[in-house]
Amino acid sequence: MIGILKFIRGYVQIKVWGFAPERFLNLCSSKNILLWDIRRDGDIYYMCISLSGFKQLKAIARKTKTRVVILKRFGLPFFIPKIFARKVFVVGLCAACLFWFWSSLYIWEIELDGNIAITDEVFTDFLKEKGVYVGVRSGSVDIEQLEKDIRREFSEITWTSVKLSGTSLIISVKESDAILSPIQEDITSDLYAEKEGVIVAMIVRSGVPMVKIGDSVEMGTLLVSGRVPVYNEDATVRYYQYTRSDADIYVERIRPVYEVLPFYYIEKVYTGRETKKYYIKVGNKEFIFGGKPDFAYYDAVMHTQKISPLEGLTLPFSFGSYTYREYQNTERAYTLEEAESLLKEKYLAFLSDLEEKGVQIIEKNVKIDTGSDIWILEGELTVREKIGAELPFTEQKEQAQTTELE
Repeated sequence: MIGILKFIRGYVQIKVWGFAPERFLNLCSSKNILLWDIRRDGDIYYMCISLSGFKQLKAIARKTKTRVVILKRFGLPFFIPKIFARKVFVVGLCAACLFWFWSSLYIWEIELDGNIAITDEVFTDFLKEKGVYVGVRSGSVDIEQLEKDIRREFSEITWTSVKLSGTSLIISVKESDAILSPIQEDITSDLYAEKEGVIVAMIVRSGVPMVKIGDSVEMGTLLVSGRVPVYNEDATVRYYQYTRSDADIYVERIRPVYEVLPFYYIEKVYTGRETKKYYIKVGNKEFIFGGKPDFAYYDAVMHTQKISPLEGLTLPFSFGSYTYREYQNTERAYTLEEAESLLKEKYLAFLSDLEEKGVQIIEKNVKIDTGSDIWILEGELTVREKIGAELPFTEQKEQAQTTELE
């Protein structure tokens, strides 16, 4: 704190020598003139003194027959006049401050967090429709209304938060773990087989079962009917009631496996040649100094640096560099070991996808062979999986079938 006060008031570093420099120091002390950082070098003394104290040294120096010379000047009283003497610098500083203030009134960065099923591109297009984009005035964005619009537009989103931090608009969302369509209690429907197989398990909660365990079903077979008959006392059908069919039906079936891999593939072989190009970006426009390299094939690694003079204040400028690495496309042939490894990776990914869908694998029978110009992994899987596609009645069918039987 004392150092800050000294800087504001201003002080100088002086050199004192002559007939009686020790008496000079004593007189300064008796007149309450503050001296600090005193250092002696032979008969010469170096020290710091405030501007107000320095103005009182003339009489003391004459009385002690010493000489006083200023070596350095410190503080605002010396700094400010130098600044105002440089008019171009002052104008530039004022212009920079005005520009920063103007920039702080706009949104220069939009951050999305938590969106998985909804891509950034879809989200960005939606925001543009609502008038929210990079470069829009921050005061024109209604945060509460934007949150409501996001929840209304995307049914997958269960929670959203929009906040403005400096020149950045931060949008955080949470998507539902499972995207479920709303259950309509008033519809009536049947269940049909969308896959063939032999029924091995069956639990019917509502509707009339049209098949039983052990039956072989084809695609399109009616499994459970939502048309429930109501009988008279003489066992004749009086009329039909209609319900929504609900059942868990599992079949065992043979599922083919077929994965292919070409004999040859293109490999990137880097030549060792690379070049670095610098760029600047203003808004959405990018300028690369020197243009792109004349390599036929290359990879580009981008390094970028945003200009953010203050925390939360991002300016519409960025700069950085591209590192271009040249490569050549070379045709290679897979070895047997490489082909087996890659085909097994595809096969395991296929099995993992089936298990995620609830398919139980009972038996596996696959092999790797070669074709004319490809490696082939083929075979069969015996699987157990759930079937039953719901097909609602049409309005006309309902009206026709709900007529009471006489």
